[in-house]
Amino acid sequence: MTTEQPVETVETVDVVVIGTGPGGEDATGRLARAGLDVVAVEARLVGGECPYFGCIPTKMMVRASDALAEARRAATLAGRVDVAPDWAPVAARVRDEATADWDDTAAVERLEKAGARVVRGRGRLVGSGEVAVATADGERRFRATRGVLLNPGTEPAVPPVDGLADTPYWTNRDAVRATEAPASLTVLGGGAIGCELAQVFARFGTAVEVVEAGPRLLALDEPEASALLAGRFAAEGIGMCTDAKVSSVSHDGGGFTLTLGDGTQLVSERLLVAAGRRTDLKALGVATVGIDDSGRTIPVDDRMRAADGVWVIGDVTGKGAFTHVSMYQARIAAADILAAGGGDGDGAERADYRAVPHVTFTDPEIGGVGLTEAAARDAGLTVRTGLTDLAASSRGFVHGPGNEGLIKLVEDAHAGVLVGATAAGPAGGEILAVLTLAVQARVPVSELRHLIYAYPTFHRAIESALADLQEA
Repeated sequence: MTTEQPVETVETVDVVVIGTGPGGEDATGRLARAGLDVVAVEARLVGGECPYFGCIPTKMMVRASDALAEARRAATLAGRVDVAPDWAPVAARVRDEATADWDDTAAVERLEKAGARVVRGRGRLVGSGEVAVATADGERRFRATRGVLLNPGTEPAVPPVDGLADTPYWTNRDAVRATEAPASLTVLGGGAIGCELAQVFARFGTAVEVVEAGPRLLALDEPEASALLAGRFAAEGIGMCTDAKVSSVSHDGGGFTLTLGDGTQLVSERLLVAAGRRTDLKALGVATVGIDDSGRTIPVDDRMRAADGVWVIGDVTGKGAFTHVSMYQARIAAADILAAGGGDGDGAERADYRAVPHVTFTDPEIGGVGLTEAAARDAGLTVRTGLTDLAASSRGFVHGPGNEGLIKLVEDAHAGVLVGATAAGPAGGEILAVLTLAVQARVPVSELRHLIYAYPTFHRAIESALADLQEA
């Protein structure tokens, strides 16, 4: 006598999207509105890291800390101001306005209104066009006839430091949920996330120490920008340990002790781990479609294709861990999926990353686009650079306290075009816009010199940086 085994139900759809960070959510909506049967698989919150734990809530925290800094500068400009920091309004705004108490109902409804279905669970590839989703009610299987779009995002990476895994450390997700500013905080990592949150909490009265394994903060930016931020941190009493190896971490129930390689011990109430991000490619099942799962990223072509019938967007492509990159890639991937299926999309757009902008929302704000000077030289270009002090500009003079900044231009001297730029200082990210356009459109430097720059604006300092470039 034989026992008949149940036949596993496989649902056939047009497209399965695994991961609904900003790019995955955007692509899902585009494909569904085009009439495709789309299933979006999400293990956490629809919208991903950005609206709940990243871009939006952290920038609300930055806005609050900047308001405190400006109030403290008012005595120099406008008379006496008494400042009493209070974290409660920050926590309330993050909870109620930014995240709806970490509820993604509105985002789910937005996708459903577009015609997509949202399945809660952890998705993985199990073969060409085949996706398994581990849900609370058991496993579900889908067969995607058009293709699978992967937008797995990243999660905080925890370095293999002795004792760290057994402690109640924070990541950015915990810091965003904080209901009060700690008395003291050690930040492990001097990148964008670590620097932003370090300054935020310091301005609310927290004693902060940043520990960075490399020689400087913001290692991916120009060294001049790193030095600028380090100077501001020092002025605000934020401690910095660079070239620092953490040998062990312990927690005694009341606080953390970090022991550095040279024997130095740092003691604090809280520890924030901001040492990079990671994606578990093995858990994603990419090897089942011929994609190497041993690396940190998935290579894609200029249409976001990683394998036959598989498109990949977002952080995991290695093209920049930014919401704007993921959204850019989503548009290209969605159009290509539609074109591949004979739909309305023409699939004509190809990805071009020569002018990817990024901004670290510290004070001063650090914006960069394209290649740094070092990267341009490594690429074999004939490089000229131009540098100007933003504080020395007319607007910097008017601005007064808090006017520290710079603009640095990187020119391919042979081609006569900019290949990179940095804008740091008040509104550094906004100044960056015109420089991004110049790099992307390969506007000749000679044309940039002929532009009329409004006076007295911060962006007018671009003219001074161009003049320095001419003299280089």
